[in-house]
Parts: sequence; structure tokens; C-alpha cells
Amino acid sequence: MLQENISHVMDVLKRESEPYGRVPKLIAVTKYVDAGETLRLREYGITDIGENRVQVIREKLPVIGGKFSIHLIGRLQTNKVKYIMKDVCMIHSVDRMDLLREIDRQAAKQGVRMDILCEVNITGETQKGGLPEDALPAFLREASAMPGVRLKGLMTMMPKDAPRDYISERFDHMRNLLDESSQHAYGQDMTELSMGMSQDYDLAARAGATMVRVGSALWAE
Repeated sequence: MLQENISHVMDVLKRESEPYGRVPKLIAVTKYVDAGETLRLREYGITDIGENRVQVIREKLPVIGGKFSIHLIGRLQTNKVKYIMKDVCMIHSVDRMDLLREIDRQAAKQGVRMDILCEVNITGETQKGGLPEDALPAFLREASAMPGVRLKGLMTMMPKDAPRDYISERFDHMRNLLDESSQHAYGQDMTELSMGMSQDYDLAARAGATMVRVGSALWAE
């Protein structure tokens, strides 16, 4: 079923993103599958995966290291940053200044520069991570001045059971927010918009996402 599910997701992404002339990158979320199952993704052309936890990434690295571009998509603790700086290609969930500063500090220590996305909480859910929208300008100013990070764009998450028209409206808002933010990014190349998961990736593609993070829709029987 994995091959069929990937084909279906890609067909939907191509159809919904046609007005933009660019199909969103499919990031396969592998947090619920083991390293061996993760490797199967390569058979079907998937080379970008998303993981939520640093420890899981480190456990899988002996098997998957060098075979995928690994995106850290879950909430990241500052004391775990040092363990992943050379193993992930992008951190999607940068949502607070102390985390931003620690990424920059570790980048200097380890001689790397990390691609990051600013996670924005545009639904007002207190239990979710993400920077409040009104705090974004200050975040952009500080991130843009840091030599250890490349600020590539924005990321967001939607409530699982929200009405689809609400999700569509919020995704459209994120697209506008990226457009506005990129004009004030102080020379940073802010072009990435990471939004949409298994339940709403079609709406994200329709709203202009450049990356979608899809897990259960790929592994469903």
C-alpha cells in the first residue's frame, strides 16, 4: 500500500498546486515507523523525511544516515540542539528566542549553518507551540543577524478536528504572512512555507505550501 499511498498523495499535491507551478515537497513523517520501514521510502523516490524527536533520529541514524534529508519537525528542547546540528537539513519548529540563540551558538561551535523555519501559532491554541504572530517581526530581525542560521520561511500546524473552511482560511493567511515577512527579512531568502499534514495537505497545497508533512496517509492500510 505504501507505493499506492505515495502516488495518491503526489497526485493530489500536483493537482491542487497547479496554479503555483510548483509541487510542494513531500516530507514523509516517519515517527511511527522503524528504520527498516523508513528505508522503503527510497524505493518510491521519497528522500525527505520528518522526525519529531531527537532521540529517535539518533536511534535510526545507523540505518538511515546519509540516505535521507532529515527534517526536525517536532518541538525542540534547547539542551538537545547540539545532538542534531550535523544530522538534520532543516529545523521547522523554531518558535522562541532562546531556541533560536542556541541553534546559532551550536552552529558556531560545530562549524555549520542551519536552515530554519519560524513556527507561527496562528490558531491561538495555548497547548500548541509556535510564535505569536505579533512577535514575528522581532524574531525576523534577530534571526536575520545571526551567522549560524539561514531563515528560510515559516511553518504552522492546524487543529486536527477544525472545519476545513477554517483551515483553508488560516492557510491562506499563512501564505500572506510569508509574503509580507519576506519583504522584511533583511536579505534572508524566505521562500518556504511548511504546512499541511495527513488530514489537510490538499488544502495546504491549494493555499501555496512549499512543503507538506504527511505521515499516516502514507502508512495507512
